[in-house]
Amino acid sequence: MAQESKAVASGSGKEENRENQIYENVFSEIETLEWPLGTSLRSVYDDQPNAHKRFMEKLEARIRNHDREIEKMCNFHHQGFVDAITELLKVRSNAGKLKVQVTDTNRRLQDAGKEVINQSEETIRCRIQQRNIATTVEKLQLCLPVLEMYSKVREQMKAKRYYSALKTMDLLENTYLPQVHQYRFCQIMTENIPRLREEVKEISMSDLKDFLESIRKHSDKIGEMAMKQSQQQRTFNSVVKKQTNNSNERKLYVANGIVPGHIDIATSEQLQDDEDEYEEEVLTAQDLVDFSPVYRCLHIYTILGDRETFENYYRKQRRKQAGLVLLPQSNMHETVEGYRKYFNQIVGFFVVEDHILHATQGLVTRAFTDELWNMALSKIIAVLRTHSSYCTDPDLVLELKNLIVVYADTLQSYGFPVNRLFDLLLEIRDQYNETLLKKWAIVFREIFESDNCSPIPVANEEEYRMIISRFPFHDLELEKQPFPKRFPVSQSVPEIYKEFKEFIYASLKFSESLHRSSTEIDDMLRKSTNLLLTRTLSGCLQSLIKKQHIGLTELVQIIINTTHLEQACKYLEDFITNITNVSPETVHTTRLYGLSTFKDARHAAEGEIYTKLNHKIDEFIQLADYEWTMTEPNGRASGYLMDLINFLRSTFQVFTHLPGKVAQTACMSACKHLSTSLMQMLLDAEVRQISMGAIQQFNLDVIQCELFASSEPVPGFQGDTLQLAFIDLRQLLDLFMVWDWSTYLADYGQATSKYLRVNPSTALILLEKMKDTNKKNNIFSQFRKNDRDKQKLIETVVKQLRSLVNGMAQHT
Repeated sequence: MAQESKAVASGSGKEENRENQIYENVFSEIETLEWPLGTSLRSVYDDQPNAHKRFMEKLEARIRNHDREIEKMCNFHHQGFVDAITELLKVRSNAGKLKVQVTDTNRRLQDAGKEVINQSEETIRCRIQQRNIATTVEKLQLCLPVLEMYSKVREQMKAKRYYSALKTMDLLENTYLPQVHQYRFCQIMTENIPRLREEVKEISMSDLKDFLESIRKHSDKIGEMAMKQSQQQRTFNSVVKKQTNNSNERKLYVANGIVPGHIDIATSEQLQDDEDEYEEEVLTAQDLVDFSPVYRCLHIYTILGDRETFENYYRKQRRKQAGLVLLPQSNMHETVEGYRKYFNQIVGFFVVEDHILHATQGLVTRAFTDELWNMALSKIIAVLRTHSSYCTDPDLVLELKNLIVVYADTLQSYGFPVNRLFDLLLEIRDQYNETLLKKWAIVFREIFESDNCSPIPVANEEEYRMIISRFPFHDLELEKQPFPKRFPVSQSVPEIYKEFKEFIYASLKFSESLHRSSTEIDDMLRKSTNLLLTRTLSGCLQSLIKKQHIGLTELVQIIINTTHLEQACKYLEDFITNITNVSPETVHTTRLYGLSTFKDARHAAEGEIYTKLNHKIDEFIQLADYEWTMTEPNGRASGYLMDLINFLRSTFQVFTHLPGKVAQTACMSACKHLSTSLMQMLLDAEVRQISMGAIQQFNLDVIQCELFASSEPVPGFQGDTLQLAFIDLRQLLDLFMVWDWSTYLADYGQATSKYLRVNPSTALILLEKMKDTNKKNNIFSQFRKNDRDKQKLIETVVKQLRSLVNGMAQHT
């Protein structure tokens, strides 16, 4: 038990020590820590249920301990405190005495220093005035340059020296005004400087507008001078080249031992005149226009830092002016002066731009001028393409071409690309050729109108040689004939050949100065000549052939003329070759199409001959007056037919100068048409009855036609070829006159049939007309046995013919 109680006592003692240690720690934290005590107090109250009471007891004990320590401390230091108070009381009495002494000393000192103070204040006041005067002088020295600079600005503005004024303003604003910025007049100056700059900008912009208006008015003159210089340069170069060629020729003569009889003095004089004129009249854009406003305005805007605005404004205005310059007058195409004024304005515009490009840095750029030029070039090409299409005068078109060449050379000398202009000239060349073709169409028509369509008579050698010189005609038989004699061609042939040469010369004029090779020029000439042949001359020939008043004799002469013109085409090719010096053996050389042109004209003339012959035959046929119900023939051929045959004989005699096939074809065509017309006369629906007497009379007329065919009106037919034109009529008439129906019906369809060319339908129509005639004229024939048998035979043949016709219809 004693051990257990001892153990219990030992345990409770440890517990109490641990609790005291905890409170001790809490008190230490409360005394030493500065942050909130919630955490420390919570550790006390959360430990056990009666912790608060015990804690308060411990806390009170702790407070009593501290009070005892404080009391001990105070008791220890009390004597020292009392001694210190005693010492302070002694010091206070001494301090009072010292204060009285100091006050007395200060009074005496103040009384003694009043005079010094007065003198010092006067001295200070004088020093302040002196300092103020020095400061004022210094400030005035700073302000005087500002005022002088501002006055200088005013004077420069008044003298219109705006660039210098801007420089002075810049110096005033950046150098002088900052030194005296605190003064009011400087602020006024500072406020006025931007207004002065704006005033300078406005004035310079006004000058620029005046400059733009000036160059717009003078662009015509500038362009005129530039194009004149270019023309003079081209002429000068041409003369130099010509003189060089002459010099080379003289060297060649000397090398061959030949001394030339004279020197081309005229060429030298012309060269000297051109040099003098070129030197005297050299005027540039600077001579005609004062460019200083644009330079001044550019510098001003550059200084003001607004160069981009100026550049944009200048370019915008020049674009507008370009648009105005490129607008043509509505009647520009009527005269060459209209085109010249248009070109002068454009050239003047771009000469100015080229000068601005090279005289300023960046105001206009090459890209800007190229853009303007490309825009202008497209507009110019469209304008020229439109207005040149209105030109109907080839001389005006040629002058326009020369203007365009000078215009292109002028702008090319300033560095502008002009290839598209030369491409346009190729288009205008086509327009020029069209106007030439129209002009020569009138010339050809006048030649044909004045031509008498008869061979050219020559009475002597001189007249003969004159014709030979105008037209390449070579005929040994004609040369051997005595005078007077006749050329086979009419007067129009040498005139047309001469006009061909004139056309080639006119076409060549346009090809000059186009910077084209000889081969290209040769090709142009040949193509334009081909157009003259295939379109103009061919059209005029066709119109001539189709005219109503042209007779057979004139048509024959046209065929002869076209034959000789076709032969002359090779001489035209040689003529072009001599002009261009291009060998005809060149691979791409264009040939003249004279063969097809004149062949077509001859075919048309031949066709017109055939048509007129047939028309004349129709006129004779219309005079025919057969009595289709006659009982007996007249015993002689009809008068109209004899007149027709006589006409054909006389006509075919004129055809002796025609090519053989043409005359033969015309003769065969006439015979076939006559045969067809006679056949149609028999089968005419209006002819309802035909008697055997009418058939016999008709046979007499056909016999005369056959005799005409066998008389060989045109040589060259083989055998009875021409008589075959009437074979259909002959077999039909033989069938009815012999009344050989049994043979016809038996041999029908066989190649050896005697009446092979007789068509059943044709025979049926004619037989029915004869049947109706027999019924009308022989009312009482039924009482005679022979007539009854013949009528039955006709009816039988009609039935068989109808069956043949129906069979043919079913077969087809």
